[in-house]
Amino acid sequence: MNETRTVLLKTGFLSVDIFPGAAFAFDDLCAFAARNNRKRGFLFISKVLGKHWPVAPTVMRNIHAHLAADIPAGAAPTVFIGMAETATGLGHGVFEAFLQRNPDHPALYLHSTRYRVASREFLGFEERHTHAPELFLYRPLDGNHDDLFRTAGTLVLIDDEISTGSTLCNLARAYLSVNPQLQQIVFASITDFSGSDAGQRFSAEIGIPVRRVAALRGAFQFQPVEHWPGEPPLPAVGDNDCEEGFMADRLGRFGISAAIHIPPENIDTLVAGLDANARVLVLGTGELMHPAFRLGLELEAKGFAVAVQATTRSPILVGEGISKCMGFADNYGENIQNYLYNVGQGEYDLCIICHETPLGDELMEIAQQLGRCLFYDCRNL
Repeated sequence: MNETRTVLLKTGFLSVDIFPGAAFAFDDLCAFAARNNRKRGFLFISKVLGKHWPVAPTVMRNIHAHLAADIPAGAAPTVFIGMAETATGLGHGVFEAFLQRNPDHPALYLHSTRYRVASREFLGFEERHTHAPELFLYRPLDGNHDDLFRTAGTLVLIDDEISTGSTLCNLARAYLSVNPQLQQIVFASITDFSGSDAGQRFSAEIGIPVRRVAALRGAFQFQPVEHWPGEPPLPAVGDNDCEEGFMADRLGRFGISAAIHIPPENIDTLVAGLDANARVLVLGTGELMHPAFRLGLELEAKGFAVAVQATTRSPILVGEGISKCMGFADNYGENIQNYLYNVGQGEYDLCIICHETPLGDELMEIAQQLGRCLFYDCRNL
């Protein structure tokens, strides 16, 4: 029998049916929130993703391992794609968990992005319901990685939550233009609210068998309010043209085939003199999420109380699953507002800000709002 949850948000009435057989309890995975977005007024706030809610790294690792365990390793290579910006870290974590289970299997990870880089070839697609709908998937820079990209037998598309599945279908069709011999597709997510028959629907729409992997499945209905609350959100799309070298080339946006490595000496330097009982926040910035998780995991293994989270361009209203909101300019040079949710000034003894862009005024503004901060440049990982 389905479990039903309902909530009245500022933007409308949300009802969720939770299908039986979930590996995790709904309350351990999710909370609700209202998007400041007239295209879609609700949001499932993940408690295990490390984006809008601070999460212990080992909790995140459990989710990565759970999803990776259900992803098949066929005879041909496997390409993993994490969805920007929310699931770039989740996708990378699932990819690395898959590699741990299948160390000899040829596999490649990329994540989509909202940033243009001059002269680099990409596939374009849309996430129409969001505040910033245009997305890009770059072809791998390395020739061997591009061979994997073009010859994969399995494509794994990873998002934190699936509601309609339209964005994943859009990306799958774009990918088939470079690999028409693809044999199967996996839609992997923490929560899948696309309904019980969605797998057959996705398969028919794309023309290739689609398998769904999720920690929890269900369906939802949303009835928006007639009069939208509050002021229109600030623009979430800016000048996203970036020069080569402005962002990291080796952390997933342009292809990676092995787990990243955090040098032990870097960790020792960051926590030198820190009290053993200190509470530490490791903060990713925008699409750069996975290094924060990996660094947080190493710090947690040393005994520190660690939470991982990331900044976002997504405008969300305070209420329900969002208790606090900080705002600041983005660090990617777009001149748009970015946010950090559910974190207050001085809540942590130390904040380590992971970044892939040059250290400028925008990152310093984040640090000023958080308290004691150190910066970790991830461009050389």
